[in-house]
Amino acid sequence: MKLFLLSIILLLASPVLQAQTTDSALAVAAIKKEAAPKVTKISKTLFGIASYYADKFNGRKTASGEVYQHAKYTAACNVVPLGTWLRVTNLKNKRSVIVKVNDRLHPRMKRVVDLSRSSAEKLGYTKRGLTQVKVEVLGRTPPKAEQ
Repeated sequence: MKLFLLSIILLLASPVLQAQTTDSALAVAAIKKEAAPKVTKISKTLFGIASYYADKFNGRKTASGEVYQHAKYTAACNVVPLGTWLRVTNLKNKRSVIVKVNDRLHPRMKRVVDLSRSSAEKLGYTKRGLTQVKVEVLGRTPPKAEQ
């Protein structure tokens, strides 16, 4: 009970918008401000802030060993395993894109996902740089042609 009350107090006092999930273990980890929460069960839906890669990263290796290309639909995320497919929806305009996680965010990054430039363009937030998103975990196998 004390942990629950402490979690609520920390959540209300936190000035930074943190990822909100339907998975209680991830929510508690986010409240404790852990850089990369240890995930034992993959959540189905995450809510938070999305950014996109700077152009300087084009051509560099990602955490998965792939070379980052801003024209591909890829993402960096600390919450799900590499190789996981996600549907990311911009909550401001309801546009969505399906991306593959092939990189990690900086451990102190509070954002839920960092998208490739083409993904950000499809979602329509490249001028702002950041946007509120809903991230749905689709699994490890490529989804049917929904793009």
